[in-house]
Amino acid sequence: MADVKIAPSILASDFSRLAEEICAVDAAGCDWIHLDVMDGHFVPNLTFGPPIIEAVRNTTSKTFDAHLMVSNPDRLLPIYAKAGCDIITVHAEVCDHLDRTLASIRELGCRAGVSLNPHMSEDCLKYVLDRLDLVLVMSVNPGFGGQSFLPSVVEKISRIKAMLDGREVDIEVDGGITAETAPLVVAAGATALVAGSAVFKGGTQEAYQANIQLIRDSVKSL
Repeated sequence: MADVKIAPSILASDFSRLAEEICAVDAAGCDWIHLDVMDGHFVPNLTFGPPIIEAVRNTTSKTFDAHLMVSNPDRLLPIYAKAGCDIITVHAEVCDHLDRTLASIRELGCRAGVSLNPHMSEDCLKYVLDRLDLVLVMSVNPGFGGQSFLPSVVEKISRIKAMLDGREVDIEVDGGITAETAPLVVAAGATALVAGSAVFKGGTQEAYQANIQLIRDSVKSL
């Protein structure tokens, strides 16, 4: 399926060569760059913030897809927009006024996303469907890379696709995505795939290109 977007997660890259790694996956044919922002509070890990994002923004023209795994997204939205994020995704359970948060993201000129952890029902999307540009379905518990795919999310993706009722909203899946699991989620309705170790294994642009192509090939007949 040609229109499935591949979004390498830089969490799996070599941080000592971050700019080079982004250039490499760009040249290798990715569609988006996925930015896993973790605050050590909402999730048990710390990653990076706006200064790092701003520093590498000029390395590529590809979409910067920011996943804010943070407890206080509302006060941070303008900072991430200014740093160069094109998509800003927040977790439903930390937003007191989800409709307002999504409206604020769009007012900043970014696309607005909501992320659902494995335990979160898609019912929370029911009254914000027309504020959405993206739904990020977590197929692992957030906070660490390299986890195994949770097959229970496949039915959730199908239900979200039905709920969207033809709206132009991407369904992105994050966690344990490989050439083996990608067909399961794309068949259910996913249109964007976050892949960390499955893309960055091998450590060279040539390896990344082969890894990305392997995922694309796994879904092209769907």
